Amino acid sequence: MPPPTIAVKAPEPWVENLSLNLMCRECKEDPPNIVEDFSAGDTVCGSCGLVLGDRIVDTRSEWRTFTNDDQNNDDPSRVGDGANPLLNGAQLQTDIAFVGGASAKSRDLSRAQNKATHDKSTKTLLAAYKEIGSLCDGLVIPKNVSDTAKHLFKITVDENAFRGKSQETVIAGCIFIACRQCKVPRTFREIFALTKVSKPEIGRIFKALDKFFNGRHERMNAAVVEAGGIPNANGSGFNAAVESTTPKDLCLRFCNQLHLSNKCTSLSQDIAIRAETTGDLAGRSPISTAAACIYMASYLAGEGRTAKEISAVAGVSDGTIRNAYKLMLPNKERLVKPEWIADGRADFQRLPPA
Repeated sequence: MPPPTIAVKAPEPWVENLSLNLMCRECKEDPPNIVEDFSAGDTVCGSCGLVLGDRIVDTRSEWRTFTNDDQNNDDPSRVGDGANPLLNGAQLQTDIAFVGGASAKSRDLSRAQNKATHDKSTKTLLAAYKEIGSLCDGLVIPKNVSDTAKHLFKITVDENAFRGKSQETVIAGCIFIACRQCKVPRTFREIFALTKVSKPEIGRIFKALDKFFNGRHERMNAAVVEAGGIPNANGSGFNAAVESTTPKDLCLRFCNQLHLSNKCTSLSQDIAIRAETTGDLAGRSPISTAAACIYMASYLAGEGRTAKEISAVAGVSDGTIRNAYKLMLPNKERLVKPEWIADGRADFQRLPPA
């Protein structure tokens, strides 16, 4: 009979026990009052002063830089700015500093280095990015829209598209597409008022950009399929194939500018959805539809706003709002949910005559 085999347990790998706490052996306080004195490199008990450890590593920043200390352009930081993905190149070049009291040789070296590393394309991109940032600030839109517009513009520059178009026109189209992609819709009229690019020109550049980005997306997917991969069904994130602006999207912003309540905003959005479904305002622009829905909802909720007040916010004439409202009024039972009337949140008796 063979002797029984004894199973030898393999040693477990060492794992740091994070449940262990450093505690003063004199005070034995829990939680311990431990102070790390980085200047002396010691770990000291804050209660009794017993030194518990020495030669600790200082993990803090080596230098402290203050605005008033940088008088002679003497920055002790050993690293530069983080890499900007919106610029070309690795951005790891070395700069030769030149200050007022330096020698003539330092000035000549700095000038020669600037000429050698001068990149015209980067300078053009920086100027375009600055203009996009200022235009987006004028539209009061979030930073993610500005970053998306910059990325779209960089793609057009990298692929040498729209060479014959003016830079301002391409920037206006990129901002318009970025607003739609980020669900922050803006109208052609708002882009025109800010960039001074005509509405027909914005429409033409939008169609051209839409075709360009969609074609680029299809080429990228074809390359992925050819390499044996699975194409991204949702797109690369920067294609222009997005839904057009709907009256519901505009109702939220217009109601906010008119200082209407959340109840009135929800009612106007619901009416806008039903008006699109039933086709009562077929052929009307999304701005006119949104303005008419807000006009009806404000009176239904008892927060009436005149057509003139709404026209100042929406950018359409008060006559256009009244004409659209005239088409909606005979179908009010179909446009307003019965629950709104039943619980008293809306009342048909408050509606003004057409």
